[in-house]
Amino acid sequence: MPAVSASSESTVALPDGVALHARPAATFVKTALRFRSRLTVRSDGKVADAKSILAVLALGAVGGTVLRLSGEGEDAPDAVAALSSCVSGLSE
Repeated sequence: MPAVSASSESTVALPDGVALHARPAATFVKTALRFRSRLTVRSDGKVADAKSILAVLALGAVGGTVLRLSGEGEDAPDAVAALSSCVSGLSE
C-alpha cells in the first residue's frame, strides 16, 4: 500500500518590526530545508517556494504581514508547525 501524502496549512503574522529580508529569510529557509515536504508561503497574492531564499525575499513581506504556510508530503504537518513557530520567533 503506498504511503498517503499529508498536507497541512497554517497562517501566521510576521512580528511587528520584522521584515523577511536577508537574515530572517535565511532563518526561515533553513527551517524549511530540514523537511522533505514541498513547502510554500503565500503573501499578498504572491506564492514562493519556502526552500528558496530568492523566492522568499521576493515576497517583500514586512512586519504585520499575514503569511499562509502550506506543505504537501509525509512530514508536512511537522514542517508547517516548525515554519509557523520560526516566523513567530523572528526578530531583527
